[in-house]
Amino acid sequence: MRGRITFDTVREIGLSFPGAEDGTTYGALALKVGGRMFACLASHRSAEPETLVVYVDFNQRDDLLREEPSIYYLTDHYVNYPVVLVRLRRVHRDALSDLLRGAWTMISSKRRRKARATAKPASRRVRR
Repeated sequence: MRGRITFDTVREIGLSFPGAEDGTTYGALALKVGGRMFACLASHRSAEPETLVVYVDFNQRDDLLREEPSIYYLTDHYVNYPVVLVRLRRVHRDALSDLLRGAWTMISSKRRRKARATAKPASRRVRR
């Protein structure tokens, strides 16, 4: 029998990624990178107890919901957000690790793109 997955497990995995930090989102325990949440405990009443909210793109979410509906689900509240709900009591640690790494990558790469877009352009010297 595998060990029970809790938010402590999520934290252990998530904090191993560069720049990941503990935080809260809407009063719920969360993992963030650069101040942006990539995973948190579900706080909306439509979610089941012991549910994790994880950022994913919409295509990946559709695949997860279709392939493993006993683990991954969605409620009306979360439909318009690029997230999937994860039943911690059913997810395998390896799958959770992959999912968290993908979420961390998605959020941290958005942050890097935004930083590049807002950076001042380097001055150009004209050589004569």
